[in-house]
Amino acid sequence: MASYPKHINHELSPMACPVDLDTVDLFGDGAQEHWYETYEILHREAPVLRIEGGGLKPRTDAFVLTKHADVSRVVKDPERFPSLSQARVGGYADQGMSAEENYATYRNLMQAAMVSLRPTQELYIRHRKELTDPWIGPGALRHRKMITKHANDLLDSWIADGNGHGDVEFISRFARPLPQRVMASVLGFPLDDIPQLAEWGDAIVTAFVHGSGLKHELTPDQTKGMLARLEGFQDYIYEHVRAKRLDPHDDMVSFLCDVHYQALDRKLTDLEIAGIVHAMIIGGLETTQYALEEQAQLLCEHPGMFEQLRHDRGKVRAFTEEAMRMRSPTHGLSTRVTAEDEVFQGIEVPAGSLLHLRYGAANVDEQEFACPFDLDLDREGLTRHVAFSTGPRVCPGANLSRVEQQIAWGVLLDRIESIEYGDGNDWLHQPGIMLGTLKLNLRFAEADVPLSLGTGRTTSAS
Repeated sequence: MASYPKHINHELSPMACPVDLDTVDLFGDGAQEHWYETYEILHREAPVLRIEGGGLKPRTDAFVLTKHADVSRVVKDPERFPSLSQARVGGYADQGMSAEENYATYRNLMQAAMVSLRPTQELYIRHRKELTDPWIGPGALRHRKMITKHANDLLDSWIADGNGHGDVEFISRFARPLPQRVMASVLGFPLDDIPQLAEWGDAIVTAFVHGSGLKHELTPDQTKGMLARLEGFQDYIYEHVRAKRLDPHDDMVSFLCDVHYQALDRKLTDLEIAGIVHAMIIGGLETTQYALEEQAQLLCEHPGMFEQLRHDRGKVRAFTEEAMRMRSPTHGLSTRVTAEDEVFQGIEVPAGSLLHLRYGAANVDEQEFACPFDLDLDREGLTRHVAFSTGPRVCPGANLSRVEQQIAWGVLLDRIESIEYGDGNDWLHQPGIMLGTLKLNLRFAEADVPLSLGTGRTTSAS
């Protein structure tokens, strides 16, 4: 492994770069600046890393899996490797706890909805097929025109600021607001509400950004602050649900208000709809934001790639898939346990062990991907990566994110002649389990004659 990202700012990280297994720390302050160096060490010396005492119960361990074959094996077999959320929700359902009782106790809309909607693996699959696939799964292509408009509107604003050329902070002006606008439009929420929705969205993912260790644990004060920031979120959704029951529109919340859920032979309750919206906000914003900004970095780091894609749009899909493999938006989650004794890479893992699945490491496993840090648009099996997980519990919004990314670059490639790094980048990453820099300054030049090969505006439409 000789070509992982070199621009990551080791000097500003609170943590020293690891040099051997004894200095590896995946979860400490500043670990994000050293993830790829860490993966090289783990793949070589400890592809299954034991975290003593890191399990769910006292005197049990956790294990970090970094090999593609192991991560794929786990996520494809939810019976042998049940998810923590599935086990937790199933337990609440077995106790006879209602969704309302669960929410009153734990204040988690998504978990409360799951108690009544999908306590089993079979119901999870039916839930996705009946309730979310028509909007963010295979049905995501229905949003092509809407996504294109949002991308063009955002691009208009910073092209106008620079009079056709200049600098732009790409995250705040494009990579973050695009999925925010798209998700608001899919759900049927006013775009004027995005600032408030963004605050609630940030609060929802508090544990994954500010939680400590592989279990993303929050202190009591952090939990209290998170709940305070979520004040009003449930009421906001209920208000829109009530309005859309009376006056439905062509949006996901209106659909959820009206749909007859065949798996349970009834319509959804307000709380169940609120829980689905909660899940959409968790999954529909972060992944796409970080994918887009890392893709912009890769284009800056590969001279000629932007120009190649401008004139060969058939390669845009390959580019976005390779970019997600090389710079996975989500690097790791502690979401599975072992139902029985297992062996990974010759390491015995007892039943009941917590598994931390390191997607970012699996996606640069050279036993699965030859020359894993080469951006290879002709690589076979481009979607073998696990950036969205895989198997029966693959990310429900993977299709929507893919459509957003491809349309976004279609618009950018149509209307921008070139991009390169601007001034003032420090390459520091946000804390937590997502790979994303805090800012990304780019220098751009508008195309003299916009192309019409992608999904952007043609010359006449401009």
